[in-house]
Amino acid sequence: MTILVTGGAGFIGGNFVLDWLAQSDEKVINLDKLTYAGNLDSLRSLDGDARHVFVHADIGDREKVEALLAEHQPRAILNFAAESHVDRSIHGPGEFIQTNIVGTFNLLEATRAYWGGLEGEAKAAFRFLHVSTDEVYGSLEPQAPAFTEQHRYEPNSPYSASKAASDHLVRAYHHTYGLPVLTTNCSNNYGPYHFPEKLIPLVIHNALAGKPLPIYGDGQQIRDWLYVKDHCSAIRRVLESGTLGETYNVGGWNEKANLDVVHTLCAILDELQPRSDAQSYKTQITFVKDRPGHDKRYAIDASKLERELGWKPAETFETGIRKTVQWYLANQDWVQNVTSGNYRNWVEKQYA
Repeated sequence: MTILVTGGAGFIGGNFVLDWLAQSDEKVINLDKLTYAGNLDSLRSLDGDARHVFVHADIGDREKVEALLAEHQPRAILNFAAESHVDRSIHGPGEFIQTNIVGTFNLLEATRAYWGGLEGEAKAAFRFLHVSTDEVYGSLEPQAPAFTEQHRYEPNSPYSASKAASDHLVRAYHHTYGLPVLTTNCSNNYGPYHFPEKLIPLVIHNALAGKPLPIYGDGQQIRDWLYVKDHCSAIRRVLESGTLGETYNVGGWNEKANLDVVHTLCAILDELQPRSDAQSYKTQITFVKDRPGHDKRYAIDASKLERELGWKPAETFETGIRKTVQWYLANQDWVQNVTSGNYRNWVEKQYA
């Protein structure tokens, strides 16, 4: 048996591949374009492992995807491949349209042709699982109920709009062609192997480097935080038993303001790796101009996933964030390898 994972060298996809092979001998075909956020260093522990086959390719390359499907005959496709950073989508939306919309379309077309050629039990058992985001639902008022799967789509950035479009395509391919799809919409992930442009790894990296910790606006933007390994376990559960055509929200039940997250990170770093001058890392906090159209609050109601499939997160925010800081302190070589000159130029541009 074999599964195909797209975007499997990225943050969430890479963690999924590592967790999958830690628990199963089922072979993984890992297709990744290796953009700035795709990093094979995250998968070094799988070097020489015959269960992991890496393919450098784009989900938009339909001929390549069709050839892989014909060769490896996977029982499932898990689509993690996406351009995923709001800030980058504001500066350059074109790549988000190409990967998240056109790329997903081409992947669906290749999958539809492959699935259509299957027969009997293989066809009945096949699944296409599409990994998406809570950002497609837009922004919540402070006292509004958390997003459920019935919340209407109101994307506010080029990133979330492109992901919303990809979700709609996946839904349409199920209702029009019968493609056996599943969709998950997750909240903000954090954990090991996270590219340090997102809030948590950026703050850890800058704190240790003695650099400012940039906070957009007043830092009161609220997000629900999900430890990445909990997300991976939810995806495995949905793949195993999810109802075809259904959407499942995946969240950590951890609503936190960005500034509170940064304060928590500083407190853990003060404890585990104190500054040489005995000052708190909080003194490095710097408030910068808010980004355009910044959503104020996301919150996920993951009760459907618990009610129907028995899943709930294993980590609290307090346990997950401590594990995350400990991982970054123990893996500074990985961080140094991914923070190239291009990365430094990006950070200077974004937070100027």
